[in-house]
Amino acid sequence: MSRVVIFTDDPGWHGKQLVQGFAKHQLDSCFVSLTECTIQIEETEFPLSIPGFGNQLPIAAFVRGVPGGSLEEVVFYLDVLHILKALHVPVYNDGRAIETSVDKGMTSFLLHQQAIPTPATWMLRDYDHAVAIAERELNNGQLVISKPLFGSQGEGIRRLEKSTDLMWLTSSRGIFYFQRFVESLGDGYSDIRVFVINNQAIAAMRRRGVSWLNNVARGARCEKIQITAAMADIAVRAVKALSMSYAGVDLIETAQDEYIVIEVNSVPAWKGLQSVTDYNIADCLVQDLITKITNES
Repeated sequence: MSRVVIFTDDPGWHGKQLVQGFAKHQLDSCFVSLTECTIQIEETEFPLSIPGFGNQLPIAAFVRGVPGGSLEEVVFYLDVLHILKALHVPVYNDGRAIETSVDKGMTSFLLHQQAIPTPATWMLRDYDHAVAIAERELNNGQLVISKPLFGSQGEGIRRLEKSTDLMWLTSSRGIFYFQRFVESLGDGYSDIRVFVINNQAIAAMRRRGVSWLNNVARGARCEKIQITAAMADIAVRAVKALSMSYAGVDLIETAQDEYIVIEVNSVPAWKGLQSVTDYNIADCLVQDLITKITNES
């Protein structure tokens, strides 16, 4: 039986869904941590060792998680993904897509370069300059969101509302990354997650947060919504701009009936979305990856 490697340190619900999805196509799959892989450049050795595969390659790699760590560790994990792609193994999403989305600064730049609406963003090294920009924004009546350059699920994010809050403008290993806060349409706080696979928006939900953070991991409530043409268009354009096979695109709907992209996730969770859609998202992902396997053959 052909085997697919699922890179993750925490298989959980998502891993189970993927294993079941691959099994429907008579494909075996197994979980491996990127920390366990070895790159070995020797004349008599296979260049990449993945536990459980010996001197064989998987027919595809599904990336469900890239561990954190030092710069060197993260570069190593991404090198494993790059090498697999160089060896003609479909990697879903590939290393380049993950690099781009994990780096919020590059995400912001690429979206802006493609004229995709995204919040005003600043990334810089100098503390005094960062404070001056944030203070100018506050004085102009704009709230500011301070974020780690690398991070997910709302960890380390703070909203600055007044000058005394500037003490919370913190760096991420010496780099300041912050954005202008965008108010959502309607009462309370909400955003929209659109799931895009192979340049098609297949499902969407509104996330209503208990605070201005709308992450499901932080208690946001999921609501089923219909995907509008405008919603699908901007989400697909964002995914294309970042060269991803699939992604979870987070949008803010503004009072001006516009959509603004605030995040593009290359390793998105979909448990919350699955609870409010009729699509089997894991099956859609598996089918798309199988198509890529076939095309690579």
